[in-house]
Amino acid sequence: MADIPSGLLEACVVVGAANDKLREVHQSHQQGKIKELPLLGAEVLQVHAPPFVTKESASSETNGHAPAFSRVQRRRSFIKKKKERAGIANGETAKSSDGGGTTTEDISVPKDLDLIALPQLCFPGGLQIASEQREDSYHYLVFTDVFGNRTHAVVVQYYRPIQDVGHQNGHPSSSKSSRLYTAYGICVISKYPYYNALRDCLSCLLTQLKPSWMGDFEERVKEFSAKLALVPIPPPGQLHVVFNLRPLQIGLPSREDKDRPAVDLDLHLPFLCFRPRQLLQIITSLLIEQRVVLLSCDWARLTLLAESLMLFIHPLVWQHPFVPILSRQMLDFLMAPTAYLMGCHLHHYEEVAAETDDLILVNIDDGTVSSSWSDGIDLPDVPLAAAECFITRVEGLQVHYDLEVCHLGDSTEVNARRAQRKQWQSKLNTHIQNITLELIVNIFREVHDHLNYEHRVFNSEEFLRSRETADQPFYKKVLDTHIFHSFLRDRLTRKMDAFTRMELSTRTEAYRLRSMTESPRRPTMQELARKYTSPESRLSKRLGASLPNLGESGGSLVGPLRQTSFKNIQVDSGMKSPQRPVRFFKLPEFPPPLAYHYVQNYYQEMITLLGKAISGVASGDSSLLARYHYLRGFVNTVAGKRLDALEDFQNLYKTDTDIFPGELVNALVDSLQEGEQALADRRPEIKHLISRVKRDHERERERHVDEGVKRFQLPKKHMQLEDFVRHVQESGIVKDQGTIHRLFEALTVGQQKQVDPEIFRVFYTFWKETEAEAQEVALPASALEHLEANECVFKLSSSVKTSHGVGKIAMTQRRLFLLTEGRPGYMEVTKFRDIEEVKISSAPFLLLRIPSLKIKTTLRKETFEVNLKSEVDLWHLMVKEMWAGRKMADDHKDPQYMQQALTNALLMDAVVGCLQSQKAIFAATKLAHFDRMKLEVPLMVPKSTSETLKHKINPSLGLTSPQAVDVLLYTPGQLGVSSDSEGDGNPKLWCALSDGKVVVFDAASWSMQQNQVQVGTSRVNCMLGVDRQQVWIGSQDSVIYIISTRSMSCNKQLTDHRSEVTGLSLGECSEKYSPKVAYSCSAEGAVIVWDVSTLQVRKQFRVSCDRLQSVQLCNGTLWCCARDCIMEVWKNGMLHRKISLPEQLCGSPTAFSSLLLYHEREQLWTACIDVGELCVWHLREPTKPFQRIQLPDCAGVTCLIKVKNQIWVGGRGWSSGKSRGKIYVVDAQRHTVEKELVAHTDCVQALCSAEDRYVLSGAAREDGKIAIWKVE
Repeated sequence: MADIPSGLLEACVVVGAANDKLREVHQSHQQGKIKELPLLGAEVLQVHAPPFVTKESASSETNGHAPAFSRVQRRRSFIKKKKERAGIANGETAKSSDGGGTTTEDISVPKDLDLIALPQLCFPGGLQIASEQREDSYHYLVFTDVFGNRTHAVVVQYYRPIQDVGHQNGHPSSSKSSRLYTAYGICVISKYPYYNALRDCLSCLLTQLKPSWMGDFEERVKEFSAKLALVPIPPPGQLHVVFNLRPLQIGLPSREDKDRPAVDLDLHLPFLCFRPRQLLQIITSLLIEQRVVLLSCDWARLTLLAESLMLFIHPLVWQHPFVPILSRQMLDFLMAPTAYLMGCHLHHYEEVAAETDDLILVNIDDGTVSSSWSDGIDLPDVPLAAAECFITRVEGLQVHYDLEVCHLGDSTEVNARRAQRKQWQSKLNTHIQNITLELIVNIFREVHDHLNYEHRVFNSEEFLRSRETADQPFYKKVLDTHIFHSFLRDRLTRKMDAFTRMELSTRTEAYRLRSMTESPRRPTMQELARKYTSPESRLSKRLGASLPNLGESGGSLVGPLRQTSFKNIQVDSGMKSPQRPVRFFKLPEFPPPLAYHYVQNYYQEMITLLGKAISGVASGDSSLLARYHYLRGFVNTVAGKRLDALEDFQNLYKTDTDIFPGELVNALVDSLQEGEQALADRRPEIKHLISRVKRDHERERERHVDEGVKRFQLPKKHMQLEDFVRHVQESGIVKDQGTIHRLFEALTVGQQKQVDPEIFRVFYTFWKETEAEAQEVALPASALEHLEANECVFKLSSSVKTSHGVGKIAMTQRRLFLLTEGRPGYMEVTKFRDIEEVKISSAPFLLLRIPSLKIKTTLRKETFEVNLKSEVDLWHLMVKEMWAGRKMADDHKDPQYMQQALTNALLMDAVVGCLQSQKAIFAATKLAHFDRMKLEVPLMVPKSTSETLKHKINPSLGLTSPQAVDVLLYTPGQLGVSSDSEGDGNPKLWCALSDGKVVVFDAASWSMQQNQVQVGTSRVNCMLGVDRQQVWIGSQDSVIYIISTRSMSCNKQLTDHRSEVTGLSLGECSEKYSPKVAYSCSAEGAVIVWDVSTLQVRKQFRVSCDRLQSVQLCNGTLWCCARDCIMEVWKNGMLHRKISLPEQLCGSPTAFSSLLLYHEREQLWTACIDVGELCVWHLREPTKPFQRIQLPDCAGVTCLIKVKNQIWVGGRGWSSGKSRGKIYVVDAQRHTVEKELVAHTDCVQALCSAEDRYVLSGAAREDGKIAIWKVE
């Protein structure tokens, strides 16, 4: 069985000088033989580690569980010398019956606890005998095992007097000679970094030890250790654990999330020691993996500063040796050749600097950063914009507590004062973590733009090339580090951690619009305007929070909008996420911790208190409820109540799956005994949990844990089509497989179908050089004034003669224009949508004919002619492709056509540039995709479609191929939602793609709000907006996933269905205060009624049918649509009426596909999978349809929705002799087809209404687009 969950204590070790050494020093001092008190060697005197009590010790048979929060499997023996009476301090002698006085005791200790090095670390400066009482001194330790797992410790050194040994019966001697004092180190070790809490625990222990005799010393320490072993660790979130350890109340703060450690130290200490620029130097040293040595006269500062630095670089994780404290005997560790972060005493500074090269020396006491090889420090600067933002933030920090509370009175109660100070510290820590996280986000914000997720490739060269020149030295060093490689792995797995959340929340509107395109990277006019001019008219307006005016041109979505300056990033929005109120669970008073039955009663009392807390949680506070269930599950685990523990963990599916302890639950399942297994089989929810955990565990074992990260490299051998596709996608040039296939054809024209690596290298180099040249385009102010803010110059000709003078022809995604020479000026040639004709001609020049390009437009009578000479064939192809793409984009209201045409044109340019042969132009014609489509099959859009279609969006943007749109859901906006709150108030469009991907669009701008929310790995069958806070998603894997509309995260699941969930519906609210209910159904006929607020099952029943597909509520009864029938069912599950397939369809292999309840007219509309008609039934007498509506050229219907007085029907049919996705708009009163809409190349699979103003349709895989239609 895996480790039982660990409590606060891993072990408690007492370290000090051996008694015989103390006796010797004491006697020599009394006799005047020593003038200077010596340093003594420390050794382990006591080790206390759980388990402290077992059931066996209570003379009972084993119950197979650990009696305290302990890791009972990972242990080894420690042979400790044992005295009959312990110690000689406080005048106590040590004698045994035989005069020798020593025996041995075998103690079980944690396996990874190094007892050999521990005494040195407890007394890193040596154990000093003192002639007077000294203050207690605390310091902190960190141990790291070979797997990188860290264990934390707090050590207190406190002094006790050494008395003359010549006294009897433990009474102090009456000797009047001067006293000596020896130090004892008590080291509390924990798996968790609770530095402040453990320090406070030791303070409480000292209040008991100081007045006690040494004979009670070991027993008191053991009892103290046993108490701490009973303390559970709080789960991630807002629930903290507190307990009394007289005279103080100790608090254990929880982790903010599962990916962060608990923060129980004062994070402002580094800001008291260093100026912001020095802190940036230290952070840089860590990011580029230098050998860093911290130095201070105070041992405590070393670990606290080192741990703070680790938190400052989160989510990057230090991968190298981490030893914040080195004793005198360990200084040779500094000779290690690898990167490290270590610390030692300041008086070793000169020695360390002289003996070791290439060190970054951080003097904490003086606040300086230097190097061991020179007077200065040769570190690259943090990127300027990120550094300036960090410095500004730090200067606004208030790090002085006294200034915060100077207007308050002092509390007379010590715990009240401590609570006040902790509250201030917690807020400050949160602020500091946000500042440092913002720094990391600003440094690495654009990394994801250069990742290829499909092939796990990072294009480091392209990323470096896109950095500012002054910032490149920093990135060149960072990109080669282990710490950055680990960071990349997390990005490639799309990890939703603190970095990702802040990066998403601080994206600018321009950046989000850019995510709607796939343009090659070019500077926009907005960015060029920053260089040369910034007229106020260039300021972009934020899109409104209502539905967009789709009558305006959708061209604003075309073209990249790249964020190049961090100065414009409004980081505040990412730093104001609302903090849930902190709750505290107070543990019961500790029992006598060394008696088994008392410990078991203590667990039972804790379980009872947690049960009361669970019942008292306010309705809707599922996050807090999850934390209580998590904590009670842990307590039940260690109390041996495995089934109760599994039930608690099962409840996490409905409350917060983010904190589900998969490894622990799997261990519990494996440890179930036969009797427990039989009981589990009788409890359906636990039986289902067990089967699911085992299934998930098997999948996890089969899954490759670390697929690594590849850097993009040019190919070294000939490439067939499959290899060519992979290399092009890895390069970041283009992702779409269809486009890459055409590029392959172009590069292999007239030869064997494989691409030479040299050709690929030249092609790639040409593409990148063209991209770099575009960065240097200098446009006059007159040009900037005429162009849109997001336009980019993608192609610039050489200097040529035109019918309007000499200059260069420039191409953006919207137009062609002439940059005149001599006096720089701008003259628009044409917008692509205004072109009438493009042809190659020739212009006379002396006795020669110069090839020229003639462009005729609708806005000018005269034809524009440009003598492009050898470039004319290429420009002819490019302009025609852009023209064809613009026309298709306008006809189909789909800006992506223009985007694809632009990519095709630029690929033509690169192909011609790399081939440099007579066949180059012919090869480029292989990429003239839209121009060929226009010539081969003129795609005329029917008038009704053109008038009704307003816009198209692509949910598969960024993927290598289109994905089927399985389900669509529109959720309305929320007025009055504060911009400071998590999420926003805009309406949203939810789009379910294949394999559990859900893409969310802001329906105010149709910009992609978030790349995807992953809900399992199976197909999504249905979605439901239950309320403004949650969306329910029914999956083929039998789970209902619940997404929070505020956080856009999926952390709840309903797992009660046993087969795929096919339908979801909201119940009717019969009374004002009646609880809201929702209905769900699964394929085998199960129907479950849910209480929306508690997520509890209120009722469930089963109907007999062939694949139940959907449920709807109407006038108190439930209508169920199955393949073979439609049933009206009472709310108790009793069948009321059943409708079979219409007579004319009974013999065919078809089946019902959907139903629609028209409440106002008391009608039922049905459709079938392979039949092009609708059937209308009376709800009162649904014996046979009273109306059958034929749908012209329809091959089958997949979905129906009602919008105003219309029925919108989605399916498939024929248009112009081809199979297409079709939408029929049917008049609900006259039962006639009003419109026949054709805008998808594949079957329409999903329809939804946006407030009855627009209808949105989604198509199957071949098309994969979403069309937005105006409702009349």
